[in-house]
Amino acid sequence: MTDRPPPPEIATAAVEATGGLRGGQGGGWNHRVWRLAGPIILANLTTPLLGAVDTAVVGHLPDPSYIGGVAVGSVIFSFLYWAFGFLRMGTTGFTAQAHGAGDAAELRACLLRPLALALGFGCLLVLLQSPVKLVALWAIEASSQVSGHTAAYFDIRVWSAPASLVNYVVLGWLLGVQRARTALVLQLLLNGTNILLDLIFVVGFGWGVAGVAWATLIAEVAAAAGGLVLILHGLGRLPDRKDWARLRDRSRLAALMRVNFDIFLRTLCLLLVTVIFTAESARFGDVVLAGNAILKQFHAFIVYGLDGFAHAAEILAGSALGARSRETFRRAVIVCTLWGLAAAAFISLFLLLAGPSLIALFTSLPEVRLSAEAYLGWVVISPLVSVWSFMLDGIFIGATRTAAMRNAMVLSLGIFLLANWLLVPSFGNHGLWLSLMLFLAGRAVTLGLHYPTLEKSVGAESRSVATA
Repeated sequence: MTDRPPPPEIATAAVEATGGLRGGQGGGWNHRVWRLAGPIILANLTTPLLGAVDTAVVGHLPDPSYIGGVAVGSVIFSFLYWAFGFLRMGTTGFTAQAHGAGDAAELRACLLRPLALALGFGCLLVLLQSPVKLVALWAIEASSQVSGHTAAYFDIRVWSAPASLVNYVVLGWLLGVQRARTALVLQLLLNGTNILLDLIFVVGFGWGVAGVAWATLIAEVAAAAGGLVLILHGLGRLPDRKDWARLRDRSRLAALMRVNFDIFLRTLCLLLVTVIFTAESARFGDVVLAGNAILKQFHAFIVYGLDGFAHAAEILAGSALGARSRETFRRAVIVCTLWGLAAAAFISLFLLLAGPSLIALFTSLPEVRLSAEAYLGWVVISPLVSVWSFMLDGIFIGATRTAAMRNAMVLSLGIFLLANWLLVPSFGNHGLWLSLMLFLAGRAVTLGLHYPTLEKSVGAESRSVATA
């Protein structure tokens, strides 16, 4: 069954209510991309900034095990929460397409369906916290000191699970309707509160690892509450067409579950790489683990910075697909990718020049600084290797073509596992970092092979609608 576009007055009202295209048609494509990417980059960078503050506040405590405890705890929650990353990515893709089509009723449904899933999954994680912690600590074979700090961190932060997953949905919906500035405000609330509480609880009160966890818990709850208030205000401005039957539409629910499951498997593979990387780092000892944790903070800045352009591609490509315009789709891909490449080159040059000085900001422990500096070169080349996979991810998520993403990520995981098996025994931590670079390159190649088919499908949809 082919969906017919809504009446013009509904489409116009939906666009105006969400504020999505206001100013988007003027000023050229560069303006459109930066109008979205700029706020998203600023919002994204607050997340690794938070991780950097987490690392720095414990990095000046008298033992590297504190850094390791926070690093391992963060990886565990990254695994848990990013496994539900489909709540953000799927929400953005479907919402962008509904926004491009001007479908007000579907915009509302695109929020409420994943919001129900977020609350359910979040409560389930809280209920299963004990076995989850046991499995996580068993999987990452850290020292007894690091494991003790990790357990203390986990016991507190796990209670933020429902709020964390709600934040994913809220952020995904705001990006889908192109309210990037509102998303920026929400992320500043989340991470700004977290950073402030980090300094108060750890530096001021001396709570150590527990202070980092409490800061995150409080910030997540505050951001979820603020985000829901903003979203409900936005929904109130949509046309008064409460099509509740749309929420139970079997075909749309099936599409949502299919996309979410594909993204879940894709994210699971990505997180397995992160967990294996951290576990291998831990086997090299606390000093290498701490050094790699600092370099991974640099890598996080790279990911979140370049993701601004990937998110812009996701939003604009999804909207173009909803409007059934192949030319708009292609143009969005080209302009966003060019800006992503320029940003990657700038980041690499900056890390080459400022890397050692940045490492010194993270820790005063000489042995940890030497370890991080020894492997800094891998992070310097990382932006130029990874930008391709980030951009392709955004394009495919916006188009909700998630089966290709799933298959490409499974192949890339295989590349990483093989490289890790072959290289780490001979080259140690250098082999581990090289395996990560091969994984990033593999993601780009395996997903890039699917892109021509994706672009052709946008035109095919346009022709089928025209003749329907």
